[in-house]
Formats: sequence, C-alpha cells, structure tokens
Amino acid sequence: MAKRAGSADLPLHSGHVPKWLADRMTRLGGVVSEAIVHHYGRDELLRRLAHPFWFQSFGAVMGMDWHSSGITTSVIGALKRGLTPLSKELGIHVCGGRGKHSRQTPHELVAIGERVGFDGAALANASRLVAKVDSAAIQDGFDLYLHGFIVTDDGKWAVVQQGMNDTSRLARRYHWLSEDLKSFVDEPHTAIDGKGQGTIVNLTDRRAEASRKAQIDILDTLGPDTIARKFLTLEEREVAPAASPQPLLPHLVMPEHHDVRAKDVVLRRLHGTLAAAADRGPTDFPDLLMTPGVGPRTVEALAMVAEVVHGTPCRFSDPARFSFAHGGKDRHPYPVPVRVYDETIRVLKSAVQKAKLGQQEELFALKRLDDQARQLERHATGRDVEEHIRQERAKSHGYGGRSIFGEEPPPQDA
Repeated sequence: MAKRAGSADLPLHSGHVPKWLADRMTRLGGVVSEAIVHHYGRDELLRRLAHPFWFQSFGAVMGMDWHSSGITTSVIGALKRGLTPLSKELGIHVCGGRGKHSRQTPHELVAIGERVGFDGAALANASRLVAKVDSAAIQDGFDLYLHGFIVTDDGKWAVVQQGMNDTSRLARRYHWLSEDLKSFVDEPHTAIDGKGQGTIVNLTDRRAEASRKAQIDILDTLGPDTIARKFLTLEEREVAPAASPQPLLPHLVMPEHHDVRAKDVVLRRLHGTLAAAADRGPTDFPDLLMTPGVGPRTVEALAMVAEVVHGTPCRFSDPARFSFAHGGKDRHPYPVPVRVYDETIRVLKSAVQKAKLGQQEELFALKRLDDQARQLERHATGRDVEEHIRQERAKSHGYGGRSIFGEEPPPQDA
C-alpha cells in the first residue's frame, strides 16, 4: 500500500520563469531524467518524482527559486518539454500542467494510450480520481490548480499536483505513485507537501473507512435535502469539530525568506561536494578543466547534479544546498552562472549520448564524483555558507551571471 512520506511548506510566489532559464531547465531536466533511466530504469524516475524532498532538490539544482511553490510548475513544464521528444526512446510521457493544461490530462492519456498500447481511458479515470481525492476527500483548504501525470509505456505512473491557499499564502503539493497502489480512497499518497493548517477532513485515512461507508448509507437513507437541513442546524448551534487524531508526519518546511542561510544547508554535505569536485575533477574531467575560468566551477555543479541522479532519499533533506549548483533566477543564493549551466548540460549530454553507444566512462565518472563526495563529507572542511555566497557573487560576472534583474555587472573594484 502506498503511504504518505511527509509534508512541506511552499510559499506562494508570483512571477514567471524567463525564457533563457526555461530553455536550460528543459535541457537539464531531460538529460538528468535520461541519466536516471539509464542507471536505474523508468520505475525509479517515477519514484523520484513521487518523493517531495527529491522533487524540491531537483527544481533547486535547475536554477529555480529554491523554496517556492513555483518549482512545481516549472519542473513539470520543463519535463514535459524535455521528455516529449524522447518519449519513444524512453517510454515516458508527461501530461497535464497548470490551469487549462491540467484539464487536458485525460485527453492526452487517451491519445498516448492509442499510440503506445496501454489503456488510456482507465488512466484518464485514474487522473480524475486523483484530482477528486485531493480536492474533495482531503478538505485541507487548498484549491488545486496544477496536475501533472507522468506515465510509462507499461502503464505505471506518478502524479504531482498542487493546491493553493490564498489566505495563508501557502501552496501544498501532493505526490502519488501507482506502485503498490490498491485503493484510491485508503491512504493512497506517497506524500502530501504542506504545513499543517489545523484540523482537516481527510477521508483517505484508513481509519475513515467507516465514515465513508456511513456517508453513503446516510445519503441513501435521508437524501441530500434532509442532510443539508441538518447541517445548517449544526452550523447554527456552532458545534465545534472534534480534534483530528491523525499523527503528525515528518515535513520539510520551506521558509518564506528568499536568501539561503546557513541553517538551510547541511554544511558537511556542501564541503564534501566541493572537496570531491576539487579531488576528482582533474582526474575525471581533464579536458573540461582546460576551459579558463569555468571548468572547476562546472565540476562543482556536476557533483550536485550527480547527487540528484544517484542520491538516496536521506540526501535531500536540505534542498537549499542544491541551489549552489546553478544559483537562482531571483539571485539567491547568487545569479545563475549561465556559462557553468551550459557546460553542465554539455558534459552531461555527452556522457549520456556516449553511454547509449556503450561508452560508459563519462557517465561513470559522474557516479564516482558522487561517491567521493559522500566519503569526503565526513572530514572535509571549507568556507561557511555566507562566505561561499559572497565569493560566488564576486565571480558571477565572469561566469555569465544572470537573474530576473538582468545580467550581473562586473565587480566595482575590477
């Protein structure tokens, strides 16, 4: 039986993803997905997408605002653009999206099913049920506005959908996974992302089975009009709801502050990543390091991308750390180093393409980079978070730094 894995706060952010970043997110999202499928298979990619901590880290490594609700929309959009051209090769299809695109999900599933051979109508019903459960069976004050359905050629799927609460200015993201799913109404989630908002109505809890049956019996016996009159009577008496017996789940809290602070990062992991890049870079990426001013910094970014590809769930408890790969579009922790980003994509794309031809060395070099980072974090030391950010911003112009505010100017003392 699929189960909940945790929850998280996602502050609602307005704005848009600039085209220069959206295009790069599309390419990076596609090639990271290819690498995961190459190493671990399609089912593992679905499991990653159904893991809320990994999903947030994935968005952060792609240059999105590390803590915001915008990661959900931008990552689903990037994957849809990046994986659609690869759908025949990988057997993975991304449907839905935000707003009107979410409502097209059933039609997309039927069309893909006719093309590849799975039961698109059944999956379309699954899509509708998933949306209905999170909008009606779980009444937590969040109105759904995004629905992404990722499905493989053999009919396995993951769903990522998100709702917003205008009053609290928070978003809640819901994750589903078809693996081991036996029921749509009995604890079906792999995770619900969002801070507890007090008492909620959760009819998918296994303890609510009796309640679900009773509601059907009452509806059959009394009819909707009688139920409505009795409900109004209860409201007039101001009957307080009973406290929820549901236990608290582990949750990832995404703070409202935009800047990355020391408390948001597991420093030993960051030190391990930087030390591994310095140690393995000259050995595994000698040609890359011939690029003046870019090579060593790109290896640092590649080390974080490698962890997104190879890391285990416990590695993603601090999504902010992955923003140190390619910065953030809002200039936090620093502007997106465009030249580094492009080099990351080039190296990873080359590694994946060669691996398809049986030449595994470059892709395995990235795996060694991740392995080394885990070993070195036990004793590696280095700059603190604030100093790392300060130095990165000072070098930003040389890396082609860019944000929603424009291109990063050269340092004043240059």
